Amino acid sequence: MDFVNGEFVDLWDYITGPKLWLGLGEVLFKAIAIIVIALVIVRIGNKVIGRIFESRTRGPLRITERREVTIKKLIQNSMKYTVYFVAFIMVLDDAFGFDVGALLAGAGVAGLAIGFGAQNLVRDIISGFFIIFEDQFSVGDYIFTAGVEGYVEEIGMRTTKIESWTGEQYVVPNGNVTQVTNYSIHNGLAIVDVNVPYENDVAAAEEIIGDVISTLPDKHEEIVKVPEIFGVQALDTSHFVLRVVAETLPSYQWKGARNIRKEIKEVLYKEGIQIPAPRLIMYSRNQEHDSQEVDRQREM
Repeated sequence: MDFVNGEFVDLWDYITGPKLWLGLGEVLFKAIAIIVIALVIVRIGNKVIGRIFESRTRGPLRITERREVTIKKLIQNSMKYTVYFVAFIMVLDDAFGFDVGALLAGAGVAGLAIGFGAQNLVRDIISGFFIIFEDQFSVGDYIFTAGVEGYVEEIGMRTTKIESWTGEQYVVPNGNVTQVTNYSIHNGLAIVDVNVPYENDVAAAEEIIGDVISTLPDKHEEIVKVPEIFGVQALDTSHFVLRVVAETLPSYQWKGARNIRKEIKEVLYKEGIQIPAPRLIMYSRNQEHDSQEVDRQREM
């Protein structure tokens, strides 16, 4: 019993004594200092990287703005992850006194075993590298890939973040990016089909539409040049179809098409050309019987 009491007294003296708390204070101070230094390094590094890319126009290395944003974001993320990893190792080593060498050696053996089950992770990282290296798309581009369509927010080493035009954010693993449709590289084509009733002359309708589209580049900045009339595209039940094609800025073909429809509709309405509505002709049995009686009377 005296032994137990003695051990309890020694434990209490150790807990309430200055040695334990001074040691804990030293550990916490080192850990906080390392974390604060890491945060400062990350912030300074982001500013330095930003300054380097700001001066790109004065240097020999010339890249497009869209590619600049992508590479800058990737470098900043890589720098941030590296600094935080080093800070984590320093906290374990200097602050808590772990044997980092033995820990890393054990992690290497475990990582080899885990690597066989992390093939998707490796595939995502390699795919992310080739996406950036080949410039398949960049931050700010409007793309369609892996069943997702929208603007690219961020390209990471493992995933790509895409924001749809309705506001949803999609996180797509880079390994799933097998085919990409990029709408932001080349100028687009706005294709508009105008339905005109058969009662109207084709040449007259083309002349009216031609006068309208000749003014569109001055009214709408997304339309880069005067649209073209491709003639009669189809013959429908109650109308013929005139096709208008306009070259627009990249990823603005949908907006250009909406503005073309609006302008053409207003002018056609003022010129007395109505947009054709579906027509349905109905015959009743009585009408058919009456017509047969009239035919018989004529024969007699």
